[in-house]
Amino acid sequence: MRATSSRRPRAAGPDDDLAARLAEIARALQDEPGLDATLHGIVRCAVGTVPGAWHAAITEVEGRHRVVTSAATGDLVRRVDQAQYDTGQGPCLTALFEHHTVRMPDVAAETRWPDFVRRIDGLGVRSMLSFQLYLARDNLGALNLYAREPGAFTDESERIGVLFAAHAAVAMGDARRLAQLSQALDVRDLIGQAKGILMERHRLTGEQAFELLVRASQRLNVKLLDVARDLIETGELVDRP
Repeated sequence: MRATSSRRPRAAGPDDDLAARLAEIARALQDEPGLDATLHGIVRCAVGTVPGAWHAAITEVEGRHRVVTSAATGDLVRRVDQAQYDTGQGPCLTALFEHHTVRMPDVAAETRWPDFVRRIDGLGVRSMLSFQLYLARDNLGALNLYAREPGAFTDESERIGVLFAAHAAVAMGDARRLAQLSQALDVRDLIGQAKGILMERHRLTGEQAFELLVRASQRLNVKLLDVARDLIETGELVDRP
């Protein structure tokens, strides 16, 4: 006779609830209609998921030089972010370039970024928590969380934030790849339309029409896409800058 196990099913705990919540967020972010919608979805969900978060924003760096806030839950945090960009200091920039996770428990007691702290005095943000989202060659991204109270972010906030940031990074990567694919398809479609006009008008092959577009682009020092778009809009192949 087969022995039966006396082990009872494990009761669902807080980690199970968190896993279910993060899975739900991941599905919702995948359903967003584009990259911008995904970024704004991430900051909204961050506020509702990470304990202590009052506002959230995403900072991205292109070529390790151009720093922008690509999504935010309010203008206030854009001002805080701009203070970081202007002074070259702050938890977000440190998370981007030096550490994966940076916590600022209390603005009033902070000594690591004196210029930044002076710039945001009186804005109402008292603590911050920043996570590096991705590092792709010279492009970087970070998720920043802001609170009105000092000490708002705990170890639990950091633990949940790290898990949330991992899901957010995947969602951002997928959305960006889809956006790039869509842009590539749009470019191909525009060039195809321009080739079609030249082929019909001058009885050219597809290869000959493409070469004509390329020569016009090189002669005028204008992007091939712009030459094709101008031909479609005006019906004429541009012959001068």
